[in-house]
Amino acid sequence: MTTPAYAAAEAKAPLTPWTIERRTPGPHEVQIEIRYCGVCHSDIHQARAEWGGGIFPMVPGHEIVGHVGAVGSAVTRFKVGDSVGVGCFVDSCRECKPCRDGEEQYCQNGMTATYNSVERGTRTPTYGGYSTRIVVNEDYVLRVPASIPLDRAAPLLCAGITVYSPLRHYGLKAGDHVAVVGLGGLGHMGVKIARAMGARVTVLSTSPSKRDDALKLGADDFAATSDKATFKKLAGSFDFILDTVSAPHDYNAYLGLLRLDGTMILVGLPDQPVPLSAGPLIMGRRRLVGSLIGGIRETQEMLDFCAEHDVASDIELIPIEKINEAYERMIKGDVRYRFVIDCASFR
Repeated sequence: MTTPAYAAAEAKAPLTPWTIERRTPGPHEVQIEIRYCGVCHSDIHQARAEWGGGIFPMVPGHEIVGHVGAVGSAVTRFKVGDSVGVGCFVDSCRECKPCRDGEEQYCQNGMTATYNSVERGTRTPTYGGYSTRIVVNEDYVLRVPASIPLDRAAPLLCAGITVYSPLRHYGLKAGDHVAVVGLGGLGHMGVKIARAMGARVTVLSTSPSKRDDALKLGADDFAATSDKATFKKLAGSFDFILDTVSAPHDYNAYLGLLRLDGTMILVGLPDQPVPLSAGPLIMGRRRLVGSLIGGIRETQEMLDFCAEHDVASDIELIPIEKINEAYERMIKGDVRYRFVIDCASFR
């Protein structure tokens, strides 16, 4: 099926109109007519080959929502018209222990990413959601609850699960005090989901101007880390720190904000190594951990949790023609809090 898309023809090139071929659904596959696609900062990193290993031309996009347009003959879980989504991966080996345990994102043989990857078997490139349709095996398709507006559901497929999974895995519970470092696409979802889990939330940001936004999103408190006195004032305050920042920063200073046995969770990925001292870990029996999105089962759990607690992403809806402008604005932090492409604009 000939499918309109936007692609980076080569590393660092602007995204421009392109055409891709989508296959007809096989017996266990679902064809999704894409309605909205979120714009993740990792799209910029990959389209500009900042992480290396880019496959070009590249069609980014892994926060995909839409409706089922067709199903294969053996599909049992979905029917035409269902509201569905696709996140960061579309396949995995299904045989290793992580896959068997529902942790496909940690597939020991490598998950197949929604874009900038290659299909198992055919070894053809995968193309993402900056397009009008995609075909995915039904085992990797998520059901989007009707109560979540479809455009505001798109970023949940990456930003939402990225913060939900570690908070659940490391045992955040009602009454815990969590600091969310950074108030961007990930951070604003961290505030909303942690609050929905019953935690007390403090936003830590280098930008004092984000105080009002943090409180409007549901944070109980805000502190500016550009003021060095903040680290002394809040020392030993938090049970958890959810660090969403992708720029290099001093992990040691933030570790000092944890209580005894506190946990600092990294979900941002700086492009340079960050020095780490043993002292802040040893002196408070603290943990520094990381987390990568979530598996299919947990992502569905997250969507259902968000529906139950009236949680959705704050977005700015754009036509596909403004994608390059959106990239530049994201780099400047000029978005509240996630761009989402209206894929009707392709037509």
